[in-house]
Amino acid sequence: MVLNPVISKLSGKLVVLASASPRRLEILTNVGLRFEVVPSWFKETLDKSLFQTPQEYAVETARQKALEVARRMPFKHFKTPDMVIGADTIVTLDGLILEKPVDKQDAYRMLSRLSGKEHSVCTGVAIVLCQEQENEEIDYQMIDFYEETKVKFADLSEDMLWEYIDSGEPMDKAGGYGIQALGGMLVEHIHGDFLNVVGFPLNHFCKQLDLIYNHQPVGQENVLAACSAVPPVNSRGPMNPPSVIENVHADDLKRIMELMDGFKASKALFTASKMRVFDLLHRRPGLDGAAVAHALQASLRGTECLLEACVALGLLERKQGAHQEAVYENSRLAQRFLRSDSASSLLGYLEHCDELVWPLFSHLESAVREGTNQHAKDDLYVSDTRKLRFMRAMHCIAGVAGPAVAAAFDLSRFRTACDLGGCTGSMAHELAKAYPGLSVTVLDLPGVVEMSGAFRPPGGDSRVSFVAGDFFKDKLPKADLYILARILHDWPHDKVHALLRNISDTCAPGCGLLVSEIFLDRDRRGPSRGLLQALSMSEGKQRSAGEYKALLESHGFTVTHIAHTDTLLDAMLCIKD
Repeated sequence: MVLNPVISKLSGKLVVLASASPRRLEILTNVGLRFEVVPSWFKETLDKSLFQTPQEYAVETARQKALEVARRMPFKHFKTPDMVIGADTIVTLDGLILEKPVDKQDAYRMLSRLSGKEHSVCTGVAIVLCQEQENEEIDYQMIDFYEETKVKFADLSEDMLWEYIDSGEPMDKAGGYGIQALGGMLVEHIHGDFLNVVGFPLNHFCKQLDLIYNHQPVGQENVLAACSAVPPVNSRGPMNPPSVIENVHADDLKRIMELMDGFKASKALFTASKMRVFDLLHRRPGLDGAAVAHALQASLRGTECLLEACVALGLLERKQGAHQEAVYENSRLAQRFLRSDSASSLLGYLEHCDELVWPLFSHLESAVREGTNQHAKDDLYVSDTRKLRFMRAMHCIAGVAGPAVAAAFDLSRFRTACDLGGCTGSMAHELAKAYPGLSVTVLDLPGVVEMSGAFRPPGGDSRVSFVAGDFFKDKLPKADLYILARILHDWPHDKVHALLRNISDTCAPGCGLLVSEIFLDRDRRGPSRGLLQALSMSEGKQRSAGEYKALLESHGFTVTHIAHTDTLLDAMLCIKD
C-alpha cells in the first residue's frame, strides 16, 4: 500500500485526533499526516461486563471518543472537521482488562502477573467522516476496527520490577508499562504490530484510509460495512445499527432538553439541600422513603419524588434494603459537597443561589430588556441575615477553590499578604495553611469584619488578622502580596481602575498581586458559568485571562503566571514593575 496518495487526498481537509496521547501524536506526525489535536471529553465509564470481548470494548470506547469530538466541534469550536480519529488501547491477560495502575502497589500487582507470560495489546480505532448537508445538518459516518498484538514478558526479578516501577513510567500506561521506553526491557518478544503496542496501529490505519479514498467512494453504505472489524456496541450492550451513523438530531434534542430542564434540576438540588436531606443520610445512611419523610416532617409522596430525582441527578444512590425495599445513601458528590459538616461544603453557596440568585434570574427577561440588575447591590447588606447568607456563600467558594488557588503558584517568597475584600478570611486561611512563613491581613468593610468571627476555624491562626476599611478610599495595609479573589468582576470600569490605582500606588517594585476569577475563553465560548453569571446584569464584567492581563499591565503589573485550576476560580500572578 502506498501512503502518499492517501495523504494527498487529505490535503486541505480538517483532520482531528481525539486524543491527547503524545505517543499517538508522534506516530501520526512522523508519517506526514497534518491534523489538529482535540482531546475527547468522553468519560471511559462503559460497563465492561456488557461486552463479549475486550476488543469490542476498546472499539466502542474509541467510537465514543471520536463521536464526542465530532459532535462537539461544530458547536464549541465553530468548525466542522472532515475526519475525526479516536483510539483506545487496552492490555488484556486471560480476558481481563488491565487498566492504568492507581499506585505503585497496583503497578506491582499488574507487572508481576504479566511476568513470564504472553498477553494481548489491543487498540480500537474509530474514524468518523463528517459531511455537512445543504440544510446545515451534519451526517456522521463511522469506520472502526481493531488491531491485536501478542507480547511476551521475560521472567522478571523483584529488583527489575521495582526498578521499573520506581522510575515512574508505569503510572500512566495501560497495563503498567510502555514498550517504547524503559518498559522495553521487560519484553522478551512480540508477535504483530509494534506501533500498536506503543498506542496506534499505523499500518492497519493506513490500509483503511487507502480503502476509503482510493478504492470506494465515500458515503456508500458498503464502505462502512467493509471497514468495520467488529459489530458496534453501545453502553446498553451489543446492537446492530445501520452502517451510516444517524444525523445529530437525537443528540441535539437531548442537549436542548437538558437545558430546558436545567432549572428543575437546580431547584431539586436547592430543595434537598435546604431540607438537609444529605445531612440526614450522612448520619443515617440506608433509610427508606418513609423514614426520610418522617425525619423531614414531609409528605411521603413528595419525599419519594425528591429522593428519586436526586438519584437521577447523581446526588443519591438507591440500594436494596434488608426487606427488598428501596433505601437511599449519599453519592460521592453529596458526601463531599452537600453535607454541612464537610470541609468542601457548598451549602452556604447553594442557599445564596436559592434565596438571591434564583429570584434574580426569574426576572431575566426584564433584566435583558432594561440592561439593569433586578436587585440593588446594597440589598445584600440590608439586614444582618442577608449579610450573613452572602458571607456564607463567599466562604464556601473560597473554601472549595482556595486550596487550588494557593497551590497554583509558588508564593513562598512572600512574607506578608493582604486579602482585599477577603470576607470571612477563608482564602487567607488557605494561603496561611499552604505557606507557614506567610502572614495575611484581611481588609473588608466594618460590618463584614464584625461578623467574620463566626467563620474562623477552631483554634484560629495568629497569622491571619482582620482590618476594617474600604479598599477604594482607604490607605491599604503594607504587604508583599495583594490578593483580589472574586473582586474585579463585580465592579464597574471606574471602580476597577480606582482599586487597581490604589494597589499600584501602595505596591513597591517586586510586590505581587494574585488575582482569582473565572477566566473566560478568549472567544467567549466558556466557561459557561462565568457567562451565565454575567446575565445578572451587575455593574461589573466577566473577562478572559487576556483581558485581565491587559487591565493589570495598564497599572504597572507584569503577569508572570496564569493557572486554570478546574475549580470554582482560576488564578493569575502579577509582579509590580
